[in-house]
This record gives sequence, C-alpha cells and structure tokens, in this order.
Amino acid sequence: MSEVYKDRLWTKDFINTSIVNFALMMSQYLLLVTMAMYAAGEYNASVGMAGLVSSAFIIGSLIGRLFGGKHITAMGGKKMLMIGSVLIVILTASYLIPMGIYPLIVLRILHGAAMGYAMTATGTIIAQIIPPSRNGEGIGYFSMSVVLATAVGPLIGVSLIAAYGFTSIFLFSFAMAIISLVIGLTVKAPPGQPSKSTDSGKFKIMDFFEKRAMPISAVMFVMAFAYSGILSYVTAYAESISLIQAGSLYFTVYGITVLLSRPITGPLLDRKGANIVMYPAIIMFAIGLAVISQASLTMAFLIAAALIGFGYGNIQSVTQALAIKVTPPERLGLANTTYFIALDLGLGFGPFLLGYIVPSLGYRGMYMTLAFVVLAGIIVYYFLHGRRDKEITENSGV
Repeated sequence: MSEVYKDRLWTKDFINTSIVNFALMMSQYLLLVTMAMYAAGEYNASVGMAGLVSSAFIIGSLIGRLFGGKHITAMGGKKMLMIGSVLIVILTASYLIPMGIYPLIVLRILHGAAMGYAMTATGTIIAQIIPPSRNGEGIGYFSMSVVLATAVGPLIGVSLIAAYGFTSIFLFSFAMAIISLVIGLTVKAPPGQPSKSTDSGKFKIMDFFEKRAMPISAVMFVMAFAYSGILSYVTAYAESISLIQAGSLYFTVYGITVLLSRPITGPLLDRKGANIVMYPAIIMFAIGLAVISQASLTMAFLIAAALIGFGYGNIQSVTQALAIKVTPPERLGLANTTYFIALDLGLGFGPFLLGYIVPSLGYRGMYMTLAFVVLAGIIVYYFLHGRRDKEITENSGV
C-alpha cells in the first residue's frame, strides 16, 4: 500500500501546482496576442514599436528564468513561487494605470521577469513531487497546462476585447494572478537546500545553466523555432487563403489532440524510452507543416492541426521530461531554466527571422520550409540524444 502511495501522481500538490501554472500561462498568452493591438490602438504605436511591446515580455522572461534557476536550490520552490506570484499580482494591476508607450515596455519586461521567476518555481516543484517511475507521464500531464493555456488564452483575449474592450483583458489577467497566488499558498514543496558550490564571486555562465540538459534543450529550440511559425502566423495565413473559420478552430483541434494523446505517450515514454515517442512525433510534426502549407480546404487545415498537435505537443512534453531525467535533483531548477530558455528563444526569435521569409516565399513556402527544418531535427535529435537514449535512461535510474 505504501508503494502505491509512493507512486501516486495525482496528489493535491501536483494538481494545485498545475492549476497555478495554467492560470499564469493563460494570462501570459492572452496578453502576448493582444498587447500589440493595445499599443497600436491606445498609443498609436508603429508596427515595430507594437511588436516590441509584445515581445518585451519574452526578454523579461529570459531574465527571470536565468536568475530563478540560479537561486531556486537555495531559496526553495515555494518561496520563489510566492515572490513571483506577489510580483505578478502587482504588475498585472499596473496595466490598469494609464501610462506612455515606454513605461508600458518597462512594465512588460518586469512582468516577464516575474513570470519567468514563478514558472521556474512551478516547473521545479513539479519535477520534485512526481514519482521517478512516472516522470514522463507526470511531465506530460503537467505540460498540458501550457498547451491548454496556448489554446484558451488567445481565444479569451480576443473575445474579451471584442465584447468589452482592452480594460477587460487586464482585469481578467489580474483575477488569474490573484487565483494563482491563493492556490499557490496551499502548495507544499521540498525546502531549499544550501548550495554546495563555492561562490568565488566571479561570473560563470554555467552557474545559470545545466550542461546535462543542454543537448535535449537544443532539440527543443529547433522544434520551437518551427512551431513559432504556427503560433505567430497561422491566423493571418488562414485569412489569406479564405479559411478564417479553420484558423479560429486550429488551436481547439490542436489542444484536443494533445489531450487525447498524452495518456498514451506519457506512460509509453516511461516504459519504452523517448525514441518510441520522439521519432514518430517529429515525423508527424513535419507532415503537419507540409499539409498546412498546401491546405485549401477547412478539413485539410484541421487535419494539419491534429498532426501538429500529436507532433509538436508531444515533443514539448518528452523533451522537458528528458531534461529532468538526466539532471541530479539538486540542479532541477537549472535544468528547467535551460530547457525553457531554449523554448522561449525558439518561440521568440522565430517570428522575427521568419518575417523575412514570408515576403519572398509566402506563407505556404514558409511552412514547407519549416517542414524540412523539422525533418532535419531528426538528425539533431539522433546525435544529441536519440542514439544514447537507452543508456541515458538506464543511467538516470528511471
């Protein structure tokens, strides 16, 4: 009986931490897709300045993750989560205060830093409380909070603006911050440990990263770069080919596919290793991008959404689980930081670089190009992890 309890996944702390993560991420994605519109509408910002208002959040998030990963071992996940949550409550309330475009950019950076801090805490707490025997399954279910947030957040944001105006999205984000803080207070996390490393006072880049998690994080960077073309341009692409309804349904189909596949792929990862999930997922992702690049009917567009959901949606959870598997417990915070910085860089810089491809190749050409990028990712995965998956899994003791 004690063994069964030991391997329980759906504990109160697991559920509450996942809810906190979902509420915060939903608010994040809601604001990411609406802040450019807000800056242009309220402050007459240029396209470039409006884009900066939106992406400034990513800059702050990277800063928050860097310092969060470095300090979480000594501070402890619960304390860091509380600090981040309190700051997020204050900063989301600040959006309701009239300000100029430059103070808004500063606010976005600060909000991103607080969010990065809190997300480092939730990721580390989850990694600590999941039973090792159910690591892949647990990370798979936890990362669904991010997947659902990417689908629900933008939908709520656009709906609120259409019905009630921009103030409503700030009130909603503030409410999510309050809910996260209250639920976060109930989470029990392992206490912080004194740092074993001796701080010489010198700057060391590896004080901010976990080298064992770097290979699989590099794979995630490639995949996130490819997916940024979907996240940033799929709605505009759907409109350009007169499939507006398909564009609005894309993230719904994507989210449902991920929800249906996780109960299968998570346990499969734990029992058989990563390769049995990763190789099919990468191929599905590439096929999905190829299909969407040629779509002219709603059905084809939504089939592509399902393929990408199975592909990218599972790649994201498997790579996060692997980053944690290969890392000692005392460096889980740094592993999460390393992984999510790679993810954020791919999602953040992808749209900027792809913006130069669209004028010359068009949306169809961009998605077909990204399909080949994902296929090349098979080679990247094989050399950085796949060929040693069995050995790495055995050495991790999982």
